[in-house]
Amino acid sequence: MNLQMDSSVAASYCSKSQQSRVITESWVEANVFCVVCGNSTLKKFENNRPVADFYCEKCNKEFELKSKRGTIGDTIIDGEYHKKIERLNSLTNPSLLMLGYDDVSFRALELSIVPYFFFTEDLIQKRKPLSLTARRAGWTGSNILLSKLPDAGRIYFLRDGAIRSKAQVRSEWERTSFLANKRELEQRGWVIDVLKCVERIGAKEFVLADVYKFESELASKHTGNRHVRDKIRQQLQVLRDQGFIEFVGKGQYRLK
Repeated sequence: MNLQMDSSVAASYCSKSQQSRVITESWVEANVFCVVCGNSTLKKFENNRPVADFYCEKCNKEFELKSKRGTIGDTIIDGEYHKKIERLNSLTNPSLLMLGYDDVSFRALELSIVPYFFFTEDLIQKRKPLSLTARRAGWTGSNILLSKLPDAGRIYFLRDGAIRSKAQVRSEWERTSFLANKRELEQRGWVIDVLKCVERIGAKEFVLADVYKFESELASKHTGNRHVRDKIRQQLQVLRDQGFIEFVGKGQYRLK
């Protein structure tokens, strides 16, 4: 991975935003591999395609790119809310590539990805519609709340100036890819929510009662389930089977 971007590819553009878009997209196409199948490159879609920006010619998975000057932070400004929710419920929701860069030197600072199977409606924040006097009156944007992701839901290619190996990145993807088999958002949501609760306990070792403290919060998010404690225990078993936690004994668990 070459951290330096080629600014000459945008020489024919006058708008700074267009220049940044062309430069960052060109960099991704030249430097980023497909985390799903390991293919060495991603291909760019035609301009103005809704939601997705890149795809893999080998496995056909799609990727959206969000670029930002500096580091990414906890919130990403995204597109039209209703289209985002509609795509979220489809089988073609793209994974999200997030690129932070220096817009003076055009050097990549960080690059991470949120796998498509980590997206739930809880992650998408509805913004206030544009006023009736606006050119796009009523248009409703969205934010992606990265703070609601568990740690495993954000995989880094580049962090703090350090480039991570392809093997490391793909290993982290494979570790979480079992979620792709859970087609229903509600099923995925339960696993992700319980994992996030376990992380919020703030200790490597915990007991079942620690997770039960989130019972009311989980009940308010999953209103169709009247047996929340049973569901919590079920998801802890899933997380144990997938290697995220281990059962120590006598109601005790350890976060790996």
